[in-house]
Amino acid sequence: MVGLKPSEMPPTTAVKFLGAGMAACFADLLTFPLDTAKVRLQIQGENQASQAARSIQYRGVLGTILTMVRTEGLRSPYSGLVAGLQRQMSFASIRIGLYDSVKQLYTPKGSEHSSFITRILAGCTTGAMAVTCAQPTDVVKVRFQANKHFGPDGSKKYSGTMDAYRTIAREEGLRGLWKGTFPNITRNAIVNCAEMVTYDIIKEKLLDYHLLTDNFPCHFVSAFGAGFCATVVASPVDVVKTRYMNSLPGQYRSPLDCMLKMVAREGASAFYKGFTPSFLRLGIWNVVMFVTYEQLKRALMNVQMLRESPF
Repeated sequence: MVGLKPSEMPPTTAVKFLGAGMAACFADLLTFPLDTAKVRLQIQGENQASQAARSIQYRGVLGTILTMVRTEGLRSPYSGLVAGLQRQMSFASIRIGLYDSVKQLYTPKGSEHSSFITRILAGCTTGAMAVTCAQPTDVVKVRFQANKHFGPDGSKKYSGTMDAYRTIAREEGLRGLWKGTFPNITRNAIVNCAEMVTYDIIKEKLLDYHLLTDNFPCHFVSAFGAGFCATVVASPVDVVKTRYMNSLPGQYRSPLDCMLKMVAREGASAFYKGFTPSFLRLGIWNVVMFVTYEQLKRALMNVQMLRESPF
C-alpha cells in the first residue's frame, strides 16, 4: 500500500471542492512551462509576417522552452502563472470537485453504478460551469503565455495580473474578459468528459476486478489513461481556443471563422500543433493532480474526523 489509507468516512463535497483546487494548483506549478510551450507552438504560424519579422521559430517542446529562456529570460516559461493558479482554484474546484455530486444527481435512485451517459452528462455540466466562472483568468493566462503583455514598442502592456484584468475590461469591454467562452466551454466539456469519465471508469474497473487496490498505482494508471484520452480528443478545440483568445480585436469574426482560416492557411495538421507538449502536460498534470487529489481528500477527511472526535 502506498500513501494514506482510504478514510472511514466518504469525503464531503467541501473537501472535494477544496482538495481539487489545491491539487490542481500543485500540478500547475510542476507543468506550467509545458503549457506555455504548448501555447507558443499553437499560435506559431498565425501571423506569418509578424513571425518572420521576429525571426523566432519554435521547434519541439524542449526547443521552445530553451528559445524562450534565451530570448526572454528564465522567468518566461512561468509567464501567466498567477492567473493560472487563480484559474485552477476556481476552475478545477468546480469541474473536478463537484463531479461526483453532479454525477449522483443524475444517477437514478437505487443504481449501484452510474451509467456511461450519466458520467458524460456530469462531466459536461461541471466543465461548462467551471469555464463560465473562470474564463477571465484563462484569457489573462493565455495573453501572458503568448507574450501579449508586451506592446509593439517592447514596453509592458500590463503591469501585473490584476492590471491585465482592468486593462482588458477597459479596452475591450467585459466581453473581452469572456472572449472565447464558447470554444473554451466546448474544449473543457470534452476535456472534462475525457479526463473524469476515463479516470472514473478505469479506476472502477481496476478495483472491481481486483487488479489494483485503491491507492497510488491505481490512481497513477487511471490518471495516465485520462490524460492521453483528453489530449487526443481535445487538441483541435484547444488550438482554436488559444488562437481565438490570443487574437487581436477584429482578427476573427468568430471561433468558426478562426477555425476555417486556420485550416485554409495551414491545413488540417494545424489542429494538432503542440500535441506533444499538450500530451506531456496533460499526462503529467493528470497524474500529479489525481494522485495529489486522492491523498488530499483522505488527509482533509482525517483532519475533519480528528476535529470532530470528542477524544
